[in-house]
Amino acid sequence: MSVSAMDAAMPTAAAASSGVEVGALDPDLLQLPDLASLPCKPLSVRMRLEDLFSQWLSLPETQRLVFSLLEDAKAGLALPVPAGAGNGTPGSPVSLLPGMFPSGSTPPLSPRSSSSSPHSPKSPMRRLGSGASSLGSPLKKASEPVKEIIPQFYFPNGPPPSREVSEECMTRIDQLFSAHPEGLLPLSAFVPVTREICKLPSFFSSCLFRKIDVNNRGFVTRDEFISYWLKENMLTTDNATRVFSVLKQADKTYLTQDDFRPILRELLMTHRGLEFLHDTPEFQERYAETVIYRIFYHVNRSGNGRLQLRELKRSNLIAALQQVDEEEDINKVLKYFSYEHFYVIYCKFWELDSDHDFFIDKDDLIRYGNHALTYRIVERIFSQVPRKFTSTVEGKMGYEDFVWFILSEEDKSSEPSLEYWFKCVDLDCDGVITPNEMQYFYEEQLHRMECMAQEPVLFEDIVCQMADMICPKQGQVKLHDLKRCKLSGNFFNILFNLNKFVAFETRDPFLIRQEREDPSLTEWDRFARQEYIRLSMEEDGEDASNGSAEVWDDSLEAPY
Repeated sequence: MSVSAMDAAMPTAAAASSGVEVGALDPDLLQLPDLASLPCKPLSVRMRLEDLFSQWLSLPETQRLVFSLLEDAKAGLALPVPAGAGNGTPGSPVSLLPGMFPSGSTPPLSPRSSSSSPHSPKSPMRRLGSGASSLGSPLKKASEPVKEIIPQFYFPNGPPPSREVSEECMTRIDQLFSAHPEGLLPLSAFVPVTREICKLPSFFSSCLFRKIDVNNRGFVTRDEFISYWLKENMLTTDNATRVFSVLKQADKTYLTQDDFRPILRELLMTHRGLEFLHDTPEFQERYAETVIYRIFYHVNRSGNGRLQLRELKRSNLIAALQQVDEEEDINKVLKYFSYEHFYVIYCKFWELDSDHDFFIDKDDLIRYGNHALTYRIVERIFSQVPRKFTSTVEGKMGYEDFVWFILSEEDKSSEPSLEYWFKCVDLDCDGVITPNEMQYFYEEQLHRMECMAQEPVLFEDIVCQMADMICPKQGQVKLHDLKRCKLSGNFFNILFNLNKFVAFETRDPFLIRQEREDPSLTEWDRFARQEYIRLSMEEDGEDASNGSAEVWDDSLEAPY
């Protein structure tokens, strides 16, 4: 078929296929060039039209239509011409292009936008094509995807409670408040609300009560409690967030040591295992301080005295709070709250504080553990490299500083302890313990072994042993190498604690059997148990060296 014949058949075929005028086709889909930018020459226009025709003819639907019209022509059938397609009669072999326009004349060029782009939304051709986009033409545009609404999946303050949970909680709230005149709940009756509804330990009741009773009226109404607990979405939050929200001050985003004092005062007044301290308020205060120091030692990993919510969630403090609320024997709560542990810490501090001014100097600390530590490591501790002292007296260690020291010294398997001693040994603070730094501390150990008539172990031999023990990845001992090694405590004992170094070399079978019997106990738990027995027997006038470490009576009560 010639080009001129195809020119005559093209509009007719398109009209027959779509049932609409050919002018309704969207020229954007044919990728028309900008005619305004073309040179006004008949030859160029002709070439562009032929290019347009080639694009149209290459469409599959067009090819099928053309072959169908050729078969009809061979059979002698007249071509279907839409009404008003020209001045001739239907089926007349005249050009159909004039019939595409109402006036029969050549249409004017469409006006261009400022960008001279045929794809501009303001183009009349684009508006014309949009009307035919829903037709069954092969040039039909793809429909836009349906926008799917994604439900909210992140709730900063916790997901909203379900209807069943809310109704159950409201029912229990009504029962507790309706049992009191006019629904006014005093502090003495607030414990069931704290435990059953808020799921908090009972010794949180005073702190929670004061959070709600902001006017200090001495009672809390039902609406006030609902406003604080439910409207703050506390019903579906985790326990760590609840504890954090109840303890922290309104203008703070962290917890301080003072925030724990109210709940510890209530714990001392209400826990059956601490009743014997009611007549000794000074020891009540020391016990509360020790518990707080231990909490911040283990939980406040940044060491800045500001306990964050993420640190609280990563710790075991929430489980310890629930355990101490349910357990009548306070000494079974080994984490933070054991009175026996407090007794050991306080007595060890009192033994070293020779003048009882509640401060410890270098000479006092050198006597710790029967002179177990070297002078060089004590000097590093008092240089405040591992931790800045809270003591206000220069050159002396306070009680809080001693708590950090004894917890680090007696349990070198914990991360706070490893960080504490790593800073002591890392003389140049470059994050690496070099052989020169090891030798600096081991020299004094070697001298002490010689003075005690023990066979000395040369540094060249001991450094190989420590390298095999730690197995540093990059040939340099770094903090992360020590944290992944279970024998890191022995690494430091070799450098500055002669008594523990010798015990490690002799491999005391009794200690090994102890560790295997109860692997859940930490080094600190075992030390505190043995020291408590020794101190309690000294209190009774017995000799602590008479096999006291091999005897443990579970019925032994804490001394007053």
